[in-house]
Amino acid sequence: MTHDLVTTLRPLLTAEALAEAHATGTEPGDLEQAVWLRLLEHLETQGPPLDPHGWLRRAVRSESRRTRRTTRLERPYDVEPADDSDRTPEQLALASARRRALHDAVRRLPGRCPRLMAALLSPRDLTYREIAGELGMSQGSLGPERSRCLGCLRRLLTSEVAARGARG
Repeated sequence: MTHDLVTTLRPLLTAEALAEAHATGTEPGDLEQAVWLRLLEHLETQGPPLDPHGWLRRAVRSESRRTRRTTRLERPYDVEPADDSDRTPEQLALASARRRALHDAVRRLPGRCPRLMAALLSPRDLTYREIAGELGMSQGSLGPERSRCLGCLRRLLTSEVAARGARG
């Protein structure tokens, strides 16, 4: 049943993602992957949507809005974050602790995410082509996979920060 649903919805999702991606400033493949993930989550919790085509259109619009909001909130760094030249020992210790926490969280990610994120965080500054070669995956799938992994990492770190803040 899931295979039939995917086969039926694939052309519509491709068209909808292409139509919405430009306005969000994202790749259509990233938008598609986010909607496929949302569909899988929906199937797991609620079963198949009653109106799959309508549900898909709404999901694409919702993911587009979420992506636009996220993009508006992201700001570039004023200075290079790796520039530690004028930081105090306390700031360096805190930065080191944050890096350890990040790498610990990356190791707990599902599937291929730990290897992909480790490659992206590598001090060797690998290109997408090099990362794809190391992981044995296509270069075109790195972007959508990276987006999915970053979403998982964001949820993981957000829940940890919220859990820590509740103590006291």
